[in-house]
Amino acid sequence: MTSIRSSLNGRFHPPDTARSPPSPVAIGHQSILLPLQIQTEVLAVTMSGEKRPAPEGFGTSHQLVVKRNKAAENAGTELVKGSSQNGALIQSVPRTSGLDAPIMELTGHSGEVFAVRFDPTAQHIASGSMDRSILLWNTYGQCENYGQLTGHRGAVLDLQWSRDSRALFSASADMTLGSWDVETGERVRRHVGHEEIINCLDISKRGQELLVSGSDDGSIGIWDPRQKDALDYLQTELPITAVALSEAGNEIYSGGIDNTIHAWDIRKKAIVYSMAGHTDTITSLQISPDSQTLLSNSHDSTVRTWDIRPFAPTNRQMKTYDGAPVGLEKNLIRASWDPKGEKIAAGSGDRSVVVWEAKTGKLLYKLPGHKGTVNDVRFSPNDEPIIVSCSSDRNLVLGELGK
Repeated sequence: MTSIRSSLNGRFHPPDTARSPPSPVAIGHQSILLPLQIQTEVLAVTMSGEKRPAPEGFGTSHQLVVKRNKAAENAGTELVKGSSQNGALIQSVPRTSGLDAPIMELTGHSGEVFAVRFDPTAQHIASGSMDRSILLWNTYGQCENYGQLTGHRGAVLDLQWSRDSRALFSASADMTLGSWDVETGERVRRHVGHEEIINCLDISKRGQELLVSGSDDGSIGIWDPRQKDALDYLQTELPITAVALSEAGNEIYSGGIDNTIHAWDIRKKAIVYSMAGHTDTITSLQISPDSQTLLSNSHDSTVRTWDIRPFAPTNRQMKTYDGAPVGLEKNLIRASWDPKGEKIAAGSGDRSVVVWEAKTGKLLYKLPGHKGTVNDVRFSPNDEPIIVSCSSDRNLVLGELGK
C-alpha cells in the first residue's frame, strides 16, 4: 500500500487564519480542498441500510447531512435527499453549534481510519489511517482538508496534539512514533525503539511535555518529543494496547491482552495496583477531566469507569456501560470523556456512536451515519456540543449533539 500522493504539486491549503494558528506552507504532500455549497432544501440522508432515529441531535429544520468529497474526485458537494418512505431519516431540531451543517461526512482517506483528535483549540482535526497518512481538517467553515502528512510505512494507529496545537504526534504499525510540525507539514523527528506495532499514545497534560506509548512488544515507552530515543521503558510480558498518563505525570495506566488495567509508578518503574473486571483485551484508557476517574473500553463490549483517587477502596470499579458491541473486526475501539466529564462516548462494531451520561450510565444517544466499525470518537474541547468519529468505512463524521 502506498501513501496518497498529491496531484496539486504538494500545495498546502492554509486553514482559516481567523480561527487557527499561523498558516501552513508547502510540505510536498497532498492537500485536498473540500468546497461546500449549502442548500437549505436538504432534509434527509439515507443511512447504511438501517433506519435508527438520532434522538435530540444530528438534525435541523433545513438540512441533515452534507457529504464532503475529495476535490480530485468531485469538486462539488454531494447532497443526499430522501424521505421516510425511501429509508431516510428526517429530523427537525434546533441547531446547537457553529458548524456549517449539523452533520458532515469528511472523506479523503483510502483506508480504514483508526484515530481522530481535535486540537486543544477545537479549530482543527487530525485523522490517522490504514493508508499510512494523517489528514488535517478545519472544524468550522467548509471543513477543508488543508493538508496531508505522509512518511509512516505502516498504518497510523493513534494521534496526540501538543498543548500549543503546533505539533502533532503519531503512533504507527511501522514501530515508530512521529513528531510533525503542522505549520510546515514536516516530520521533524522519527522516534525509534519499539520492536513491534505501536498501538497507543498519550501526552502529558502539564509540566514537561512527555509522550507515553504502548506496543505489541510488551513495553511502555516514555519519550521526550525533542529526542529521537526513548527516555525509558516499562517492560511487561504481554502486548500493551492502551495507555494513559496521569495529570501529575507520576503514574501511567496501561491495559493489554491480560484484560487487566495496571497503575505504574514511573519513578519506581513498578506496578502499584491493578484493576480487574474486564474479561477481554483493554482497547482504550482515558483519565477524566478532574483526574479522579479512569475510563476504559474492552473487547468484552463494555465501557467501565474506575476510581483512581489516592486511598480509594480496593475495589475501584465504579460503573459499567453497555450498548457498544465490539463486532467481528476486533479493532482497538476507543472511548472518551466530554470536556466537563459529564458524558462518555464510544465507538462500536454496530456502526454507531454511543453516548452515555457518565454519572448515571443512562444511554443518551446511539448515533448512525457510518457504514463500518466506529474506531474512535472525540468530543470537542470547547463549550459546543460537537463530536467527531472515524470508522473502518474510511470516513469521518463531524456533528452536533442536542443540549
